[in-house]
Amino acid sequence: MLQDFFYALRMLRKNPGLTAVVMLSLAVGIGANSAIFSVVDALLLRPLPYPQPERLANIWLHSPGIGIFRDWPSPGQFVDIQRENHSFDEMAIEAY
Repeated sequence: MLQDFFYALRMLRKNPGLTAVVMLSLAVGIGANSAIFSVVDALLLRPLPYPQPERLANIWLHSPGIGIFRDWPSPGQFVDIQRENHSFDEMAIEAY
């Protein structure tokens, strides 16, 4: 096996262009794989850092007349929604 390893190194040294392309392809593939796994792990595999995350809900406003099908409520609209709320135990708003 050691002989095969040294043979592979000699062949890679003979063709530096191919070696660079192969190394670059490996680096891009490994980097992309690591990035995708990090996103999937953070968003899909780990639970949310809240108690009972299955009970969380987003509230969207729907205004098809003006072409807005999914919009965050403004602070004033949120206060109105919170005042008329009969379904949720608690409500909060987060500004981005």
